[in-house]
Amino acid sequence: MLKFRIILFLLVAGFSIAVAQPLVRISGIVYNEEKLPLPQVTVIILGQAQSTVTDEFGVYTIYSKSKNFTIKYSLLGYQPQTKKFVEFSGTRINQQVTMLANISELEQVNITNKQNQLSNTTTLNIGDVSSMPLVSGNFETMLKTLPGVSTNNELSAQYSVRGGNFDENLIYINDIEINRPILIRNGQQEGLSFINSDLISKAKFSAGGFEAKYGDKLSSVLDIKYDVPDSNQTILSTSFLNTSLSTKRVFKNSFLLLGLRYKNNSSVLNKQDEKGSYNPNFADAQLMYQYNFSPKFNLSFLGNLNLGQFKLVPENRETIFGTLNTTLKLNVDYEGQEIDDYRTTGTAISATYLPKPKLAIKFINSYFITVERERFDIDGRYIFDEVDNTFSGENFGVVNKNRGIGSYYNYGRNSLNTQTYASEIKVDQNFNNHVFSWGLKFDQARYKDRLNEYNYTDSAGFILPNNSKNIILQNVINVENNLDITNYSAYIQDSYSLSNYAELQLGARATYSSLSKQLLISPRMLLAYRPNSNNKILRFTLGVYKQPPSYRTIRDFNGVLNVNQKAQSSYNTSLGYEYAFDALGTRLKFTSEGYFKYSDRLIPYKIDNLRIKYLANEVSKGYAYGADFSIGGEFVKDMVSYFRLSVMHANEDVIGDSYIQNGATIYPGYLKRPTDQRVNFSIFFQDRLLNSPTYKVHLNALYGSRLPIGPSQTARYLDQFFIPSYKRVDIGFSKDFLDDAAIHKPKFLDRNFNSVILFFEVFNMLNIDNTVSYLWLKDVDNVQYAIPNYLTGRQFNLKLIVKLKNTP
Repeated sequence: MLKFRIILFLLVAGFSIAVAQPLVRISGIVYNEEKLPLPQVTVIILGQAQSTVTDEFGVYTIYSKSKNFTIKYSLLGYQPQTKKFVEFSGTRINQQVTMLANISELEQVNITNKQNQLSNTTTLNIGDVSSMPLVSGNFETMLKTLPGVSTNNELSAQYSVRGGNFDENLIYINDIEINRPILIRNGQQEGLSFINSDLISKAKFSAGGFEAKYGDKLSSVLDIKYDVPDSNQTILSTSFLNTSLSTKRVFKNSFLLLGLRYKNNSSVLNKQDEKGSYNPNFADAQLMYQYNFSPKFNLSFLGNLNLGQFKLVPENRETIFGTLNTTLKLNVDYEGQEIDDYRTTGTAISATYLPKPKLAIKFINSYFITVERERFDIDGRYIFDEVDNTFSGENFGVVNKNRGIGSYYNYGRNSLNTQTYASEIKVDQNFNNHVFSWGLKFDQARYKDRLNEYNYTDSAGFILPNNSKNIILQNVINVENNLDITNYSAYIQDSYSLSNYAELQLGARATYSSLSKQLLISPRMLLAYRPNSNNKILRFTLGVYKQPPSYRTIRDFNGVLNVNQKAQSSYNTSLGYEYAFDALGTRLKFTSEGYFKYSDRLIPYKIDNLRIKYLANEVSKGYAYGADFSIGGEFVKDMVSYFRLSVMHANEDVIGDSYIQNGATIYPGYLKRPTDQRVNFSIFFQDRLLNSPTYKVHLNALYGSRLPIGPSQTARYLDQFFIPSYKRVDIGFSKDFLDDAAIHKPKFLDRNFNSVILFFEVFNMLNIDNTVSYLWLKDVDNVQYAIPNYLTGRQFNLKLIVKLKNTP
């Protein structure tokens, strides 16, 4: 094992020296007629596969493999620009471009551009998804490398943002709000998320301070667009873990997107301590079709079918843990099985109408049904020993002392049917120097929940002394809940140009929930200032965010609903600074943001693996503050890399909690929130290998400091234990057979494919045992121990991505 690590380290260290061909580098800024930077301008080198888009500063960088070439600049609503170049190899060119408005085209782009200038969001480079080594294969995993986002589970698409939990995050696809299954307990049960990476055209993420047009949650927004494709395309991706096929077709007045996916990660799960027969099968089909009846009216359809089943027949488990002074070992033999499955089906229909220039009206209707089932019946017989931990001599690993022997039994027959319907109208209108937006929404969710589960522990009389003839069951839940929740919401916002350098956005949301019977008002403000240099942006946000109670937040540990629960609320402010500059021979961008969030009403919770267990009958107040930093750019030609750091502190005080100690009443006061991960650091670094630019390396490294935790059934103030820090390094090596800079291209591949890329990936390269949760057991002395549940070990993967030649 040590030799393997040394060899792998030397390979990575040696390969990290990039020797690329002398490409021509073109960079600059794209402006409009008012000399303001234009974001999202498409920049293409004609006759080559090189393309990029300008960032929020209007900055672009692109490379040409030839010395004689032409660049085209295009953006809806503006006249295309072309520039011809004849240069020497290795030349660096600075080319500024001014684009003129095309009054004959629709004005919707002007509305979008102004809102993008003011949006407190990060535009994601969706091209990184295919090259980033991700064991889960879900798009949301990419978010875990962003500042302000934290996680400690590579198997899951869930993430925490600035001290909040996953239930506080909004996800949209084409303005349609997406919800996830509720019964999922751990990452190995989690299948394919709703988002299909191959169909994405744009993606934006806000870690806080987002606009009033987005919904009523406390933490973050992920805004995904499946948009109009520019050409026909078919993409096939296959690996040891998943397979996907997507096709994009452009017709005269319409376009079609179709995506099929399948995932089976049993090879990864078999690396865990718990051995057995894993059979996880997940599949997904999505179809989007849009027809343009006229330049002013179009109708689009989005359909989805998402299926998943996780089946496990456990056999045994061996976990070694402890300290340098005391090493403990748990051995468990199992009987029984677990089968979890879910099915989501749904459709959404959207109509967009542009009755006149600078006015856009969108009407959205969606309906989704999710059916979930949990069935587990597992009996575990365990031996809990203290073993010899000396690393020399013949006694290494020999049992010194037996700490406990017994069995535990877990039983569950749970099911949940969820139906959600939503109808919404959104209007945007451009009045020269400001954009006025408003919207109305009606949504209804219907839940039919059946919970029947229990467990018991028999530790030979050591843990549960029992003098009766009856078996004493623990954590018994046997309830049936039927609930309808209806929400009405509206928003209004105005994005106003104060000057050529300053923009102001004022907005507010109003929401009424049939559950809490509250009318919630949430005003928000965003101010952006761009100095005359055009390479800096200052952003200040101030807003109120309120989250009405949901089915998850009102259900307590025993499955009983607190229908009198009121909305959670948070008061947020942030100050951000972005700076684009030239250094290290390339264009880099530095971003930073400091924030403070105060919440006068929260629903406290505990986290058990992925499951968020709310203390539905309690209320807390809390705060979170911190700072996020990021620097990124093409440290290596034509390959973007990022370095990100976040520091954060999140506390809460459960109102009215107390306990008796030595006859005195103790009030715990402020406690660390379950998501209080103080430090997060991530790297996504790309480089070229050997003497060929067709060989590349992609490194993804994550560090998250420890998280507070305690036994799942105890009070919050007893969460004095910690999950160790999360450390993970994934690396991928790729060969691009049809790279533009390739000297020799296989004729068969070049004739039939636009792109053929082969990846070799090493997940958890350093084979670190990361802890995701604990199994809580007591020994013969009635001392409770936390036995770690480890995540995945080192795993190798091969992945192939091919793009077929465009067909008419």
